[in-house]
Amino acid sequence: MIYNSIIETIGNTPLVRLNKITKGIAGTVVAKVEYFNPGNSTKDRMALKMVEDAEKAGILKPGGTIIEGTSGNTGMGLALTAVAKGYKCIFTMADKQSQEKINILRAVGAEVIVCPTNVEPDDPRSYYSVAKKLNKDIPNSIYPNQYDNPSNAQAHYETTGPEIWKQTGGKITHYVATVGTGGSMCGTSRYLKEQNPALISVGVDTYGSVFKKYKETGVFDRNEIYPYLTEGFGEDILPKNVDFDAIDLFIKVTDKDGAIAARKLAKEEGLFLGWSSGSAVHGALEYAREHLKKNDMMVILMPDHGTRYLNKVYNDMWMKDHGFLEERTYGTAREIISRRNGKDSLHTVSKSSTIGETIRIMNTEGVDQVPVMENNEFVGSVATSSLIEKIINDPTLKDKTVGEIMDKPMQMVALDSTLDVLSSLLNKDNKALLVRDDGDKAHIITQHDILKAMTI
Repeated sequence: MIYNSIIETIGNTPLVRLNKITKGIAGTVVAKVEYFNPGNSTKDRMALKMVEDAEKAGILKPGGTIIEGTSGNTGMGLALTAVAKGYKCIFTMADKQSQEKINILRAVGAEVIVCPTNVEPDDPRSYYSVAKKLNKDIPNSIYPNQYDNPSNAQAHYETTGPEIWKQTGGKITHYVATVGTGGSMCGTSRYLKEQNPALISVGVDTYGSVFKKYKETGVFDRNEIYPYLTEGFGEDILPKNVDFDAIDLFIKVTDKDGAIAARKLAKEEGLFLGWSSGSAVHGALEYAREHLKKNDMMVILMPDHGTRYLNKVYNDMWMKDHGFLEERTYGTAREIISRRNGKDSLHTVSKSSTIGETIRIMNTEGVDQVPVMENNEFVGSVATSSLIEKIINDPTLKDKTVGEIMDKPMQMVALDSTLDVLSSLLNKDNKALLVRDDGDKAHIITQHDILKAMTI
């Protein structure tokens, strides 16, 4: 068969049984290997769908420009579609994405604008905001917005779900996928649950993302948000394509566990997959060990290919430097906390506390930074350095409340963040960091803690 263009080859990716890494697990575990798509990722499916739906709606006209915020894979799918259909592409990306992704997008003719990662979604510098502004400024352009565009989830409802159902002969009992925009998880899950309402769908989330807690409590907790390294899933927003009713439960996976699992898949299964695929497998097997039964069949969606991560997950030096291999060169936040042997205690104040009371606490406890809490949430912070400057300018400040002068909340970081990552986050704006241990107890990490850890 001869295809008319590359986009006609999207879909119909294979299921591959996992054999070695599933030892000791009851039931059958198979991978839906999406790197067989022409753009090497599952995002090809929804990229094509979003463009074709925009064409049908008359909002994308000949010679137009496609503008999108992407972690790389959606951009590739859109770029291939644009090449086949004669459109231009401009993509915005967060600066944590791998250089390989940026190079690949430029290789297929796209313009790439790199934006800072650690800013709020509505900050004008964020890759969301930059994409929206470009769409507003450039005539005859569209901003597909994969996060909220229903064509995203619909593409998987129409293709991925039916493919899996047919390939498994309807025997699938569990579906597992990472959750970012929500399309590949929720569109697929919705279709599969219509065929078998008893099917269990497991969403894989990352530490630093809001999904798991929101699913379990209905609370959007900003304290859950902090920088993480894994690419392509987890969010600090709630995309409209994330249908929480289509997800039965979430499992969180660390950056380290996802990276190690990806390398293990390559060595033991011959599957050269991306970082998020490793995360999906780690989370899936964690669930399977306790819940999968002999006659169950679990399908795990593998989003992309390992070539996107040659300078990260598949680079031994990078892995060691980030503490992901045994021969690591840096300690972690976890190690800093464990060395305290449970003796540390987090001293906090409320917004209604006076500055004078706060100074007394800082003097008594010998601390330079104090988080501000309100209704069990971290809402601000007070630091000695900024207090001194403010009191010099206004001596009456001691009688005012913390809420009137507090700085922004301390940044939350992952428990396995390495010293190089921690030190890069500490500056004049972030004088201390917060981290939650495995028991959800919060701890503070200061520059002194990092310096002490570096000398051990």
